[in-house]
Amino acid sequence: MNTLFICSRNQWRSPTAERVFAVDYGIRTRSAGTSRHAKHSISSKDVAGTDLISVMEQKHKQKFPQQLQHKKIIVLDIPDDYHYMDEALIALLQDVVPPYLGE
Repeated sequence: MNTLFICSRNQWRSPTAERVFAVDYGIRTRSAGTSRHAKHSISSKDVAGTDLISVMEQKHKQKFPQQLQHKKIIVLDIPDDYHYMDEALIALLQDVVPPYLGE
């Protein structure tokens, strides 16, 4: 399974998810941001070959409606209240994401 995690600046939430699910779950992951100021801005290459896209907020899904139109997308509803590898963020991700990984 190839999974893409998207947040705004690709600074805290999506890189945390990328690391947690790559290391702890052995899943091929990438992360990207929707902002032009993101560490890695989302590209068509990121979307291609992706089985599951997880966006942190609804606004991230709405940023790229055409590119994401035929992809499975879940909205995690995780606000931008956490830092990279924050224990509370990791616990939240581990609670919310796994049910979607087996589909």
